Amino acid sequence: MTVPNPTPGPDPLPAADAAALPLPVLFARQVAAAPRQIAVRQGARRLSYAVLDERSARLAPLLRERGVGAERPVAVLVERSVALPVALLAVLRAGGCYLALDPAWPAARRTALLADAGAEVVLTQRSLADAVDPAAAVVLDDPDLVLPERGPDAVVHPDSLAYIAYTSGTSGKPKGVCVTHRAVARLAVDNGFLDVRPDDVFFQYAPVAFDASTLELWTPLLNGATLAVAPAGELSPVELAEAVRAESVTTLWLTAGLFHQVVDTALDALSGLRYLIAGGDVLSPSHVDKAVDGLPGVTVVNGYGPTENTTFTCCHPVTAALTTPTVPIGEPINGTGVRLLGEDLTPVPDGEVGALHATGAGLARGYLGQPAATAAVFLPDPHGAPGSRMYRTGDLARVLPGGALAFAGRLDRQVKVRGFRVEPEEVERALLRHPDVTGAVVVAQDDPHGGRRLAAFYTSDFAVPVAELRRALVTELPRALVPSSFAKLDELPLTANGKVDRAVLAARTTRRRPDLGTDPLPPDGPLQEWLVQLWADVLGLEPVGVDDDFFELGGHSLLATQITTEVSAEFGIALRARTFYEHPTIGELAEHLAAVTGGAREVPCG
Repeated sequence: MTVPNPTPGPDPLPAADAAALPLPVLFARQVAAAPRQIAVRQGARRLSYAVLDERSARLAPLLRERGVGAERPVAVLVERSVALPVALLAVLRAGGCYLALDPAWPAARRTALLADAGAEVVLTQRSLADAVDPAAAVVLDDPDLVLPERGPDAVVHPDSLAYIAYTSGTSGKPKGVCVTHRAVARLAVDNGFLDVRPDDVFFQYAPVAFDASTLELWTPLLNGATLAVAPAGELSPVELAEAVRAESVTTLWLTAGLFHQVVDTALDALSGLRYLIAGGDVLSPSHVDKAVDGLPGVTVVNGYGPTENTTFTCCHPVTAALTTPTVPIGEPINGTGVRLLGEDLTPVPDGEVGALHATGAGLARGYLGQPAATAAVFLPDPHGAPGSRMYRTGDLARVLPGGALAFAGRLDRQVKVRGFRVEPEEVERALLRHPDVTGAVVVAQDDPHGGRRLAAFYTSDFAVPVAELRRALVTELPRALVPSSFAKLDELPLTANGKVDRAVLAARTTRRRPDLGTDPLPPDGPLQEWLVQLWADVLGLEPVGVDDDFFELGGHSLLATQITTEVSAEFGIALRARTFYEHPTIGELAEHLAAVTGGAREVPCG
């Protein structure tokens, strides 16, 4: 818990003043005002603002000894822990910028991004050190690590780089978005949609390589509040909600898909929140209304924005039942402007759909080492001050009566899957690298259980097992970019103009089990029969074999939570997400259930 009656922080800074200061200076203001306030905690571990300040200030000179200086990238490969903010602050105090790597990424992905960014130092921990070149590694929890005495921070400008975040790329190569201190400060301090108090507790659950972590990490630390780090590993919606309640969290951010599941399964556990923020994809109006009705006094916020404009561009707070058929994306946050423009870059009339362009302090500098890609979307702003820029988001929107914006689709093929931005071309190029694949198209389909999923269609002169294709993609792409289904076609459908008919493929559904190289093994007994039917319903395919791996069948984390929720309710147990990941076949799961229930519930009720 935080210290009783948290010490009030320094006088609040207006957004414009905050954006003129680098992040270490903004953090130092909070240290000076309330050094004993708890800055970070995870379970029994906690760091006060003074301790977080001291540890990061002593790690920074070690980084400088390793050659880190102005805007030099430092990779951070660290699990969720109290060590994470220490590492990030140290990089910034040394004058560098951080490149967050997700431990869940395949090794090939991490290696490629390290090379692209030119990061020669990697901050990591003992459990992950084997994945890092020893010459580059600084192992934070190494008992032999000796930190020098603290020294003065490097001089950093607000327009210096704070971090590099990679997004999916249309060329097949990820793009490194270069984000400045000014952009982060504009998001975290006086942003206009959060009223942050010293007694607030923010929950950190998003992967640090995902730009939502910018809000989770820096908003509390630059406002004198507390950062509560989620327990390690995947959490089911119920586990997540219980952790939120146990940590007395007041501000929570969730992807759209996870928001929907938590609202359906564990809404009561969120009653202590002040703000429930969701985004990354289109929100269900019925779930927003359910959250507002079931959480009196809690403000539900729909947050919209691309990584290139530092997490959020617009936000829409909801405190009463919606009066619109969709959830608006709201109005620009402080320090940001939006323009809805036509093809000639002139403003469209209110109420008409236009291409959404973002302006202001949140704009990234551009894409690392990709000047052509930068010039294509970071444009001179013809309606702003001389020299000002705007970012073409690729999204369409229109102004609603009252001034809020409504999302109206995309100009290109980019899609959101479980909150992650996906360029289908990147997945297609990865498929085409398989020597037996002659053609590939990846589309987004509506998932019958909500949200969207990726579906891959390919041509080949050979019978390529889907399991082989999936394994090939898993070795180089993040899980969010691996399609849920694969279908081999004799030829790809074409439009009258001779182009691939993606609309036909997007509307096509398949319920056939993918080729895993083996025939499906039939269930043995009522328990396995029940699990087979449950998996078939959740995955939307059949037949399902009792030795089929859930994830090789196209399952993902959100679908896994549906399995754990159903099983937990049926057997009156708490099936943890981690346990399901350790038993990803029906045979293994049935054996586990028999063990934990003593065999007393061999046949599910109903």
